[in-house]
Amino acid sequence: MADTAAIRADADAEPAQTLAEQAYRAIRRDIVAGRLAPGQPMRFEYLKETYGLSFSPLREALARLQSERLVTAYALRGFRVAEMSVDEMWDTIETRIMIEREALTAAIARGGDDWEIGIVQAFHALSHCSKRLRAAGDWPSEPAIEEIERRHQAFHRALIAACPSRWTRELSEMLYVQTERYRRPALMRAGAAPDDEGASAGEGTAGRDIEAEHKAIMDAAIARDAATAVELLTAHLRDTGRMIERLGIETGRR
Repeated sequence: MADTAAIRADADAEPAQTLAEQAYRAIRRDIVAGRLAPGQPMRFEYLKETYGLSFSPLREALARLQSERLVTAYALRGFRVAEMSVDEMWDTIETRIMIEREALTAAIARGGDDWEIGIVQAFHALSHCSKRLRAAGDWPSEPAIEEIERRHQAFHRALIAACPSRWTRELSEMLYVQTERYRRPALMRAGAAPDDEGASAGEGTAGRDIEAEHKAIMDAAIARDAATAVELLTAHLRDTGRMIERLGIETGRR
């Protein structure tokens, strides 16, 4: 669960951050990581005690999380963490595919040298992070999870960074978070990092070399082969969905 130090770290990263933004980031982080369980009531007294913030910023944060479908509001019953299900996961993945196919195609058509450099840098940062954590035996500690997820998201963000549509990029970001909510707990249960090679990840990735999948998408994008790039991205996301389904989705209220 989030603590005062974690919230303070977020605030230090962005000095101008409001209390509502602090609450939003902390609660969002705990939902995505599975520390706040699907269906769990979001009672204000509990939230005030847990996050050390008052009613007003918490209310604003919950409204924002509701708009992102991470929290559900019920008449006269307050807020709950959004439920999770296999059907919901696949709906999220297929919608993400639809959005990111268009975004990646547009980025390939418009991206310049800086876009290419950004993808390569993000890929190498993710690859080096994964190798370092495996070598150190530091997976799946909480700091390791947070670090590699930042790298993983940065790589997928870099792929579509040259897409000119802000709405498309923001929808992609929201859908990424929704899929992370399913992927991260599954990988933790399997003891596998998001960029693990299949040989070292055991049943978690079922023989997949996810680093090679990322590299193939990167290579196709940089070669301006949009058809191959979107085909590889689609397969990558669907294979992740199948992996999550095999590992199981934790549901149920506390």
